[in-house]
Amino acid sequence: MKRLQRLAKRSTTATNPRSGALSVRMSSYQSILATRWQALSARDQLALLLLSVFLLLFVGGYGGYSVHQAANASKNEYQEQVADYFWLRAQAGNVDSNALNAASSADGVDAMPPASSINALLNNSGIADAQVIAAGDAVQLSFTHPSQAVVSGALGKLEQQGWQFTQLSMQQDLVTKAIQVQATVTS
Repeated sequence: MKRLQRLAKRSTTATNPRSGALSVRMSSYQSILATRWQALSARDQLALLLLSVFLLLFVGGYGGYSVHQAANASKNEYQEQVADYFWLRAQAGNVDSNALNAASSADGVDAMPPASSINALLNNSGIADAQVIAAGDAVQLSFTHPSQAVVSGALGKLEQQGWQFTQLSMQQDLVTKAIQVQATVTS
């Protein structure tokens, strides 16, 4: 029987010498741990077992709790952003562009070039460094801002001033959570 065991051990060592060396080293560590465990008193063994169980439960429980909290926070943030997006889309139909165009022309806002008036409106809304370019009858704008509320407010003010979105792209950077907006508007 022992001869068969030696032959089996030789064949596994011969086919993969690294795994054989690793298994020998692991069994060596196991035997050292077993002899040291046996050398401990019963009270020390019990204390070590209880400490190990406590550490495993604490690390596992806290790790699981923190992952669960992070997942809930991410889910809530995502749902809030989706709700803001759909609210913004729903508000587009509520704007009466004819009445707003009449009010803006009565205020003398049309005296400014369209790109300049849009840039001024964005600056007043709290969006600095927006890129605003006139392209024929349309105006193209691009900006990045970390607050969904500020972005929604600025886009809502554009609609209130009578600008109609022909293209709108909003994307959020996963790392910085900043919202990048690219739009084309016409009056």
